[in-house]
Amino acid sequence: MRRVTLFINGTSKNGKVVAVYGTLSDLLSVASSKLGIRATSLYNGRGGLIDDIALIRDDDVLYVSEGDPFVDPQDGVRGPEQRSGAHTDWLTLNIGGRLFTTTRSTLVSKEPESMLAHMFRGKDVWGNKRDGQGAYLIDRSPEYFEPILNYLRHGQLIVNDGINLLGVLEEARFFGIEQLAEQLEGVIKNSQPAEDHSPISRKEFVRFLLATPTKSELRCQGLNFSGADLSRLDLRYINFKMANLSRCNLTHANLCCSNLERADLSGANLDGANLQGVKMLCSNAEGASLKGCNFEDPSGLKANLEGANLKGVDMEGSQMTGINLRVATLKNAKLKNCNLRGATLAGTDLENCDLSGCDLQEANLRGSNVKGAIFEEMLTPLHMSQSVR
Repeated sequence: MRRVTLFINGTSKNGKVVAVYGTLSDLLSVASSKLGIRATSLYNGRGGLIDDIALIRDDDVLYVSEGDPFVDPQDGVRGPEQRSGAHTDWLTLNIGGRLFTTTRSTLVSKEPESMLAHMFRGKDVWGNKRDGQGAYLIDRSPEYFEPILNYLRHGQLIVNDGINLLGVLEEARFFGIEQLAEQLEGVIKNSQPAEDHSPISRKEFVRFLLATPTKSELRCQGLNFSGADLSRLDLRYINFKMANLSRCNLTHANLCCSNLERADLSGANLDGANLQGVKMLCSNAEGASLKGCNFEDPSGLKANLEGANLKGVDMEGSQMTGINLRVATLKNAKLKNCNLRGATLAGTDLENCDLSGCDLQEANLRGSNVKGAIFEEMLTPLHMSQSVR
């Protein structure tokens, strides 16, 4: 097996020893990979062009060219272009006024299809401008370019504190370094706060309550309190519209005049809660427990549960004078011993509802569905006029 030492045309440093096998094209391919250039031709030490691999002898020293004429590495007299690094692997970039010294192979090897690789693979094929010291001028941000250059050096994305990743991403896109751009996009996405849909805890909510003046309405519309313990808290006048309060513990909480319109209260426990003047239009309280709740406001403000889903709720012993339950669904609900004087139950679904022991004096039951409803031990007689449309 033959081996040769390869140098970039015009240099005698940073050589690479490679094995010779296959065809001349195979050797040029190996030279391109080892030296970080696009090798197109080989010269011997005297400048002779090698066009057949059979002409290569063991331990030959060859000079790899990208198509330019042979340059004798021993020639000490070089033009300004050569002294500035055009024919060496080392070069200097002037990025936005800051100098970066690196090797040509660094810029072309890691991302061979990037704009940087195309700019520096050939000799000034892009017409790269230089400053007075021969550094290549590129009008970009130096602080965002530094992580990119380090990535090309060692393949790792390392960004110092205080550097905006979005800026580095834009530079990576500008220079066409696709793999780094994809990596940065993933890092940025992971660094963003996730869309947190986790329920608000009692501790967090109490902090909000303490920071809110008593005369200000706390806006909790659409928030997630699922399973939270909000028992015995003063929740008056709070906007819980469309909030998720499923399986919440609201026992003995003060919800006077709070807005629970279209809120999800399914499976919640509101035993003993103060619900004076509460707005629960079209709310979903299926399977909730509202035993011993007070809906009755001495000032005359009536609780409104119109269109609410109250299937299977337990409202035993609740004070509901004047409550509005029009077209609400109370199928299979327990309303034993409730005070429903003057309540609006028109069009309400009371199928299989237990109303035993209730006070329904002056309650409006017109158009309601009372199929299977239990009216035992009524405190006041139920008149037909109350239930007939």
